[in-house]
Amino acid sequence: MESTYFRRGFGLKAAIEGQRTADYHSGTVEAMRANGNTLTAGRLTFRLAQEFGFCYGVDRAVDYAYETRAKFPDRRLFLVGEIIHNPHVNANLARMGVTFLHRAAAGLTGGEFDFSGITADDVVIIPAFGVTMRDFQRLRDIGCIVVDTTCGSVLNVWKRVESYARDGFTSIIHGKHYHEETKATASQVSRHPGGRHLIVFDMTETRLVCDWIEGRGDEGALRARFSQAISEGFDFHADLARIGVANQTTMLSGESLAIAAEFRAALARRYGDEHIGEHFRSFDTICSATQERQDAIVQMLDSPIDLMLVIGGYNSSNTCALAALAQSRGVRAYHIEDADNVDVAAGAIRHQPVGSKVEQVEVGWLGAATVIGVTAGASTPNNKIGETVARVCETAGEPFVLV
Repeated sequence: MESTYFRRGFGLKAAIEGQRTADYHSGTVEAMRANGNTLTAGRLTFRLAQEFGFCYGVDRAVDYAYETRAKFPDRRLFLVGEIIHNPHVNANLARMGVTFLHRAAAGLTGGEFDFSGITADDVVIIPAFGVTMRDFQRLRDIGCIVVDTTCGSVLNVWKRVESYARDGFTSIIHGKHYHEETKATASQVSRHPGGRHLIVFDMTETRLVCDWIEGRGDEGALRARFSQAISEGFDFHADLARIGVANQTTMLSGESLAIAAEFRAALARRYGDEHIGEHFRSFDTICSATQERQDAIVQMLDSPIDLMLVIGGYNSSNTCALAALAQSRGVRAYHIEDADNVDVAAGAIRHQPVGSKVEQVEVGWLGAATVIGVTAGASTPNNKIGETVARVCETAGEPFVLV
């Protein structure tokens, strides 16, 4: 009987190597790495973070998607959402004949992915973020071939959340309730009867919940605030007595740790520090690659730079976190998707300001800057970094040959 579920690749790396290299390799980035992560072009010095760009989980997911196309050249190939949050990688998959599945409007089918056109003869790729337990079971019920690229770091968070539910603890998840990874993580509580979750986005929401734990606040206001971020049937009176904290793997590490500490302090004040083990659990579930990229920015800023370019998809949480971290340390930071955001003729840059979802254009952004920090989110391919360096050199009128 033909296997219909794959998680470990097809052994076709050699077959896809040429295309993958053509799509994502950058000689410029390799040259910078060979030169201590620096590049000088006229008056400009670029300093590349020690850790940047594709992480292991993204590499694996992208490779696996390319291998899937090679393995099943004659079958229809679908992808649940996006393989990762980078528009160029997803566009490359579309050119390879991958059809992207999207969520239906909430008013039609509860905002679920539309699997109505999939048959048992088709192949469906699960992205690096994973899918909810319900979506996974829907695909298995169809009987199609499922290729699962869920990142190992995400799976570790799932195990933690599942253990909370098993032991009767509500999972408090630091993340974005609308993000595919967080949706998938939250669904893991349903493995056990009575499993519960609540998702907090930031410290402001955390303090609202902590106030309630300590006997303050209004339940109606809480229920309205978290209507999209709690389990069905969530009981604010009963379900916050025992909590376990986890997080979306790409959030800002320091914020996640501070949120966990805030919950611990609130529960200690409510029940007594001597009983905290009965009411609170926490494990840092930020993935190592996310942490390494954040640490690399901190290390880079030990030496002065004039501005920081953070390259990656606007909907990439880990890229947004990198920009926020740079800005929080007093550096002028520009989050851009790629080199096209740098307008040479106008001397302008299109960027997404930290905390905003709306692009802004800034003219004269480069100014007299001479030392430019460069980093990229874990879903950004190297070629987009190299192209950006070249475009900035062109803006400054400095000689540079893209390699």
